[in-house]
Amino acid sequence: MRIALFATCLADTLFPEAAKATVRLLERLGHEVVFPLEQTCCGQMHVNTGYQRDALPLVKRYVSAFSRYDVIVAPSGSCVGSIRHQHAMVAAGQGERGLAARAHDLGSRTYELSELLIDVLRVEDVGAYYPHRVTYHPTCHSLRMIRVGDKPLRLLRRVRGLELVELPAAEQCCGFGGTFAIKNAATSAAMLADKMTAIASTGAEVCTAGDASCLMHIGGGLRRASSGVRTVHLAEILASEA
Repeated sequence: MRIALFATCLADTLFPEAAKATVRLLERLGHEVVFPLEQTCCGQMHVNTGYQRDALPLVKRYVSAFSRYDVIVAPSGSCVGSIRHQHAMVAAGQGERGLAARAHDLGSRTYELSELLIDVLRVEDVGAYYPHRVTYHPTCHSLRMIRVGDKPLRLLRRVRGLELVELPAAEQCCGFGGTFAIKNAATSAAMLADKMTAIASTGAEVCTAGDASCLMHIGGGLRRASSGVRTVHLAEILASEA
């Protein structure tokens, strides 16, 4: 299958290993991955803070860059949530009905990594090997907006050498929420403290998730606390080999 990669701006600028791991994993499974060079940001930050008019050019850019591909993958539940649920809304709200229809169609062909693997490629055992004790944080957008359910857990359970430990109060937000962490710093920090306590209670070496943004927030807290727990993107674990 020929699959287009939407790397996301956060992965592109700060966490490129998540995008690279997505490519390695899909190529190992026998698929061709293409990277449209004209891609930029999904516009989620603009929409969530009320700047829908400023988000419109980004919606147009995404539609222009990816319309010719049947399947698109992104290593980010939050960005996929924005593409799937906000792009058509933004276009329609700005009177761009034709663009809204195209954005809606394209959103239905854009998948978060675990969705692509299980729902489209029909694979759970990706041939990974990762000999570590791992706990999984289900990020809010993947859990509540695109509803990936237990797909990441099903993939992790098939990774050889990996010991998966349940995260207490897993469905509680880590406190990042994009600009929420900036506008409501004290609340965000309190939510992060609760998440760190839960992670520490598992005895895990690694906390994983499908969003680099949440891992950035959690990882920063864990490093400041000198916890010894690392954060690793789901794609990097699934791409690991013996």
